[in-house]
Amino acid sequence: LQEMFEELEREHVALERLERVRKDFVINVSHELRTPLASIQGYTETLLDGAIDDKEHNVRFLNIIRQNAERLGRLTADLLTLSRIELKTQRFQFASYYLTQLVNECVDTVGPVADKKQISIDVHLPQDRTEVFCDAEAVHQIMSNLLDNAIKYTPEGGRIEVAALKLPLVQGLPEMVEVSVKDTGMGIPADDVPRLFERFYRVDKARSREMGGTGLGLAIVKHLARAQGGDVRVESVLGEGSTFLFTLPTEDLGLAEMGAVQTELTTL
Repeated sequence: LQEMFEELEREHVALERLERVRKDFVINVSHELRTPLASIQGYTETLLDGAIDDKEHNVRFLNIIRQNAERLGRLTADLLTLSRIELKTQRFQFASYYLTQLVNECVDTVGPVADKKQISIDVHLPQDRTEVFCDAEAVHQIMSNLLDNAIKYTPEGGRIEVAALKLPLVQGLPEMVEVSVKDTGMGIPADDVPRLFERFYRVDKARSREMGGTGLGLAIVKHLARAQGGDVRVESVLGEGSTFLFTLPTEDLGLAEMGAVQTELTTL
C-alpha cells in the first residue's frame, strides 16, 4: 500500500507539472498571436475607414500588415514543427552524409544574408571525408536556425566561425562529431544561458520580436539534435559573443525513422 501510495503521488506530481506546462504554453501562444493579430486588425480598420486613399501612408500600412502576416506564418510553421517532433510524428530519413558537404551547403544558403551586413563566415572543417549519420533536412534546419541567429545578433562587419571536429571516443558511447557556430555578437548574460532552449524564451524580448523571431528556433534545434541521437549546448561571454554547438553520430544508432525524441517536454 505504501509503494502504491508513493507511485500515485509521483504520478500526481507529474500530472500537475504537465498541466502547468500546458497552461503556460497556451498563455505564451496566445500572447505571441495577440500582438500581430491586433496590428493587422488595427491597420486594416484604418485603411477601411479611409486611409486606403491616403497616398502618403497607405503603402506603409499595407507593409505593416504584410510583415505581421509573415510573422504569424513563421510562428505557425514553428509550432507545427515543434509539435510534430515532440509527438514523434515527424518522419526522419536517416542516412550517411559527408560532413563537409552538408555544412558547406547550409553556409552557402545564408551567404547572401551575411553579405548584406558585411559579415564574414569562416568555415573550419576536418580535411578527411568524415561522415555523419543523420537526417539532412533536420541538420539543415538546425544550421539555418543557428546561422540565422548568429547573423541577426552580430553587428555589421562582424565575423561568424563555423567549425566541426570529431569528439574523443568514450567507452560504451557512440562516436560523435560536434559542429559549432560562433559569432562576435553581444553575448548572453550568464543567468539567461540555462533557459535559452525553452520555448518562447527570449533574452531581449523587444529586440527579438523586432527582428522577426518566434522564440521557438532554439527549442526546435534542441529537439532535432536529440531526435538524431545528439545534443546541443551553448557557451557565451557577455560582450564578446556566443558559440552554439550540437553533436551528430558518425554511424547508425538504430533510431526509428519516425523519430526518437526524449520523452520530456521542453521546460517552460
